[in-house]
Amino acid sequence: MTLEELYEGYKLQDYYLGKVTSVYRSNSIAVVENLPLMLDREKFDKSRLPNTINYFVIVDSTIGLFLGEVFENRGGKKHIVGNASDEEKARDYHEICIDTIALMTPQGKKFELAGFKTLGITDKVYLATDEIYKLFLASLEFSNAPEEPLPPFATFINRFSADVSLKPSTLFNRHMLCIGATNSGKSTTALAILDKLINTKRKALIIDPTGEFRDAFSSDEITKLTLGVDTTISPGKLTMEQWEKLFETENSSQGAVLSQAIMSLRYMRKIGDDSYYYKIGANIDEVQENLASVTKDDSEFNIHLLPEQIQAESVCEPDRDNDYNFRYRYDVLKANANASLIQKIQYQMTNTRFLTFFANDSSMYNLLEVIEEFVHLPERSLYIDTSMLGAAEGIGGMVIDLVSTFVMGQDNICPFVFYIDEVHRYAKSRYSDKEFHGGLTLVAREGRRKGVFLYLTTQNPKDVSPVLFGQIGTLLIHRLMLNDEIAAVAAHLDDYAIKHVRKLNQGELILSSVNLLHNMFIHVNKSTRTQYNDTPLL
Repeated sequence: MTLEELYEGYKLQDYYLGKVTSVYRSNSIAVVENLPLMLDREKFDKSRLPNTINYFVIVDSTIGLFLGEVFENRGGKKHIVGNASDEEKARDYHEICIDTIALMTPQGKKFELAGFKTLGITDKVYLATDEIYKLFLASLEFSNAPEEPLPPFATFINRFSADVSLKPSTLFNRHMLCIGATNSGKSTTALAILDKLINTKRKALIIDPTGEFRDAFSSDEITKLTLGVDTTISPGKLTMEQWEKLFETENSSQGAVLSQAIMSLRYMRKIGDDSYYYKIGANIDEVQENLASVTKDDSEFNIHLLPEQIQAESVCEPDRDNDYNFRYRYDVLKANANASLIQKIQYQMTNTRFLTFFANDSSMYNLLEVIEEFVHLPERSLYIDTSMLGAAEGIGGMVIDLVSTFVMGQDNICPFVFYIDEVHRYAKSRYSDKEFHGGLTLVAREGRRKGVFLYLTTQNPKDVSPVLFGQIGTLLIHRLMLNDEIAAVAAHLDDYAIKHVRKLNQGELILSSVNLLHNMFIHVNKSTRTQYNDTPLL
């Protein structure tokens, strides 16, 4: 593409800046000859500020058209003060420093990495237009997949008329993580992107722990479930690992007691007895034989009796009785050790929605059945509101792990985006160092093959498992304030971006991706959909 073709419809002299006078390995310097362009502020607008930095320029070289970014702008004192004679101004200077980003060859139609190619002395420099920004944005994406890009969801921070419209594969095919401090705009960004997905009939599975998106989408657009209100799950569908996540067991000992209690309740359901298994004074051999008769098909149990059953597990083996049989006796030490687990379970059960959720109610949706139908239906999205189950991390981590594991067990999945808000809620147990990312890590590692693409949000990148974080290819970085948070994402940013992470305003972010040639500073356009995230005033 020639310079004239690139500026078709524009007057080149209106965008001419000057000529390159110095070329270095890291950057180049150009002397500004078109001083009226720098000084006439009546011609300035939000996307045309040549007297500052961070704007793009085009350099007409013998090997093609270079795209550069101005990172330093300096003028002589005589020009700036404005009281010098014409002769003094003629001897003065005005220079810009240019960082070369990309190159368009005469035969090319898009920008490519410049590699080892550099500018030349006397090459002419021109101010880039908004159309060139858009062409550069289209060139940024590595993806050559024949897919329609999402409608614009953002604009460049310094180019308000240059829209950001990316292909879904550019954002999601290596999974995406949105990071930022409280009130930096993470949820607003998420809704803006989800809005474009839903409007273009792409599939999304949305898990919302706060309920702020509950009215964002209509029932015609998306299937909406509220756990504990219109959706249940059978207790027998959960694994022991998921029960441990749910009740946040503090150590392996509590996990073993919980497992034994559930096994006892499964036996009681098997024999049709709707009570817990009382073990004090029971024959040990007989109890063990009974529990051994429980098979994988005997998975159901009465979760209401779980606290009583854990208390009944507070037994130990005593000396032989007169008949030389072993019988259980009450163990005070075990009872004291199990007390904290019982209290946590009873606390969870004080939430009436909790017991409603773990039930077999034929009049309500079954969570796993709905998800199984969702993953095989094209152009249909699913929204799951978990806010009615309470804010405890345990139940949120359990639901995430359950859904993730179940989805990964399905075949012939219609590709979809798996969105999880506030994933830091499910990072770790409050009572131990256990990670809650088993299911998510499985999706991050293997989901791309099946067409499951993660979109996560969190306040602190250090709250995310390093294994999970290592699978993320696209980052949306909002304002971060702490040094350790910035250090966690430093590998994805250059020096300039690292210095500006603390300066981002609400709704502004740095988009960094392995699928892009260059990081982007953008401002997200707020969606018109309903969102309950306003901060109350004092």
